[in-house]
Amino acid sequence: MDNCIFCKIVAGTIPSKKVFEDEDLIVFHDINPAAPMHLLMVPREHIATLADSDDRHQALLGKMLRIAPKLAQEHGGGYQNGADGPTGGFKTLINTGPDGGQEVYHLHLHLMGGPRPWSGQR
Repeated sequence: MDNCIFCKIVAGTIPSKKVFEDEDLIVFHDINPAAPMHLLMVPREHIATLADSDDRHQALLGKMLRIAPKLAQEHGGGYQNGADGPTGGFKTLINTGPDGGQEVYHLHLHLMGGPRPWSGQR
């Protein structure tokens, strides 16, 4: 998509602070973080919204959720289930459509963590 900022980041025409990439996804730091750790996980394929995904995207969507805990752990939003109970943690969020708060119409997952950064419920 010519005007999609995330497509431009995927293509490398707009710089980003990447933390992970493979043949399906690119993950980078949000330029306007809402938490101490705020990463954006973006499929290389342009899918406008989660509602526009279909059965062929099942593995991609599963992969996004599966790598989220590893990336959170590596970037300061990890979860631990210790002897004294759970500590830490992270939040995953996919905004879909205008009423869902989506601002960029390229499917993306927000991965946020740190000490209760979402008290304002973004």
